Amino acid sequence: MVRTAWWFLCLLMVAGLPAAGVGATAPAGVGATVPAGVGAAVPAGVGATVPAGVGATVPAGVGATVPAGQRPAPELTMVLTGDSIITRALSVYEEPEYLEMIERIRGADVAFTNLEMLLHDYEVSPAHQSGGTWMRGDPAMAGELVWAGFDLVAMANNHTGDYGVEGMRLTMKHVREAGLVGAGVGESLMAAREAKFLETAKARVALISMASTFTAHSVAGRSRGDMPPRPGLSPLRFTTTQIVPPDAMAKLRDAAAALGQNVPGQNVPEAPQRLRFSGETYVLGDALARRSEPNEQDVAEIAAVVRNAKQLADYVIVTIHAHESGAERMAPAEFLVIFARAMVDAGADVFVGHGPHVLRGIEIYQGKPIFYSLGDFIFQNETLLRLPAENYQAYDLGADEHVADFNDRRYAGDTRGFPSQPEIWESVIAMPTFRGGELVSIELHPISLQFGAPAWVRGRPLPAEPELSRKILDDLIRISAPFGTTIRAEGGVGVVEVR
Repeated sequence: MVRTAWWFLCLLMVAGLPAAGVGATAPAGVGATVPAGVGAAVPAGVGATVPAGVGATVPAGVGATVPAGQRPAPELTMVLTGDSIITRALSVYEEPEYLEMIERIRGADVAFTNLEMLLHDYEVSPAHQSGGTWMRGDPAMAGELVWAGFDLVAMANNHTGDYGVEGMRLTMKHVREAGLVGAGVGESLMAAREAKFLETAKARVALISMASTFTAHSVAGRSRGDMPPRPGLSPLRFTTTQIVPPDAMAKLRDAAAALGQNVPGQNVPEAPQRLRFSGETYVLGDALARRSEPNEQDVAEIAAVVRNAKQLADYVIVTIHAHESGAERMAPAEFLVIFARAMVDAGADVFVGHGPHVLRGIEIYQGKPIFYSLGDFIFQNETLLRLPAENYQAYDLGADEHVADFNDRRYAGDTRGFPSQPEIWESVIAMPTFRGGELVSIELHPISLQFGAPAWVRGRPLPAEPELSRKILDDLIRISAPFGTTIRAEGGVGVVEVR
C-alpha cells in the first residue's frame, strides 16, 4: 500500500500536479505540533510541509473521551396510566388541550398503560365465563395506542380469558405487530411470568405484569412434560381471613350447622378459633376486621423474575391488575401492600396498580414509587360492537335487543353502576422522572373521562378543568396520607415529595 502511494505521488510530481493536500503551505500555527509517529512512513523529501490540519494542537477538552463513570446520568421520564378499555379511535380528535396531553405522553421516554381489552375480529368464540363483560376491540386499537405514544402494555387482567386462549393469542399478535411491548400472558406460566423488555435511547426497561383478579380458566399453568402447559395469565393468588368477635362467631357456627356446611376439624366445638363457611375463613378476634396475605409461592416466583430483570435492564416496572380493596374502595387490600413492597425489595423501580377503576394512594417506599391504582385512562366499555348471548340473558333481553339496550338495562338509564359514579371518570397521568436510577420527581396530571357525557362520548381522556383538577388532587392527597406521602398542588399539577 505504501509503495503504491509512493509511485502515485512521484507521477503527480513529474507531471507538475500537486497531490491534494500534499505539499500545500499550512496556515500559520497549523501543524506546529506533530504527534509522535505521524508521517513516519512518508518517503524522504515528500510532504516536507505538513498538510493542513495534520498534527494540529487539539484544544483542551475537545474530542477527549470522558470515562463512563464521569458522564452525567441521563434523565428518564415515564408516563404511567391505568386501565385502557378502548373501543374507539383516539387519533381523530383535534382539541388543542387534548393534543397537548397526547404530546406529553409522546414526549416521555417510556409510556405505559393497562390494555384491558382483547383485540380480534370475532374469529373466536366467547368463553363460558367473562371478567364481567366480554371485552373486545378492533385490532386497529393497538395502533391507536401507539399513535398516542404508548410503548408498554400490561395484558394480565380479569378479561384476559373472555374469548379463550385463541382470543388471548390474537391479542398478543396484534399488540406485537403494532410495535407495543406486552407482558403478563403466555403459552405457559413461565412465559406469562417473564419480563418483557423495551429498548430506548436512554435505558432498557423491563415490564412484569400479573393479576390478582381473574377468571379461573384464564390462569396459565405448568407442564410435567406429559402434556402441553395451559396458556394464560400470570396470577397473584391471595388468602382472605375475616376476623370476628365471639358473638358473631357463635351465630356463624349456628348458621353453618343449620345449612349442613360442616368442615371437619374446623366447624366443631373443638376448633373454636376458626370456621370455614360459605367459601370464607373466619377467625376469632376482638373486633370485625379483614386480613389478606399474598400467596408465598407466587410472591417468590415473581420476585425471582424481578431480580433477574434488574440484572438485564436499567429500570424494572412491576404492574398488577387488582380489584380487591381495603376498608374502602380507594384503599388497597392488605395483600397488595405486602406484595408491592416485596417487589421493590426484589429490585422493582416502579410499582403500578390498576383494576378498581378508581384512584388509590401513592407510597414512596425505599425511594421507589408505588401507585396502588391509577384508575382509568380510557373507559369505553359501553361501545362494544357485540356481546354474547349470556350478557343479554342475564338481563332478560331478547333477540331484538342489542348493545345499547344492554347498557340501558344494566345501568338503569345511567342511574346506577359506572355511569353514576363520578370517581370512575377521574384520574391522573403519573410522570415519574429518574436520574441514574434514582427517583428525582413525580408529576400528576389530572384528567377527566367526561362523566355525564353520552355513552359514545365519555371514556376518552381530556385534561381536567381547574375545579375538577383540584378535586382529583385533593382526593389523592387524602388517600396517600396514610402512606406518609405528601402531594402539593402547583398550577393544576400534583407534585409528590419524593425525599
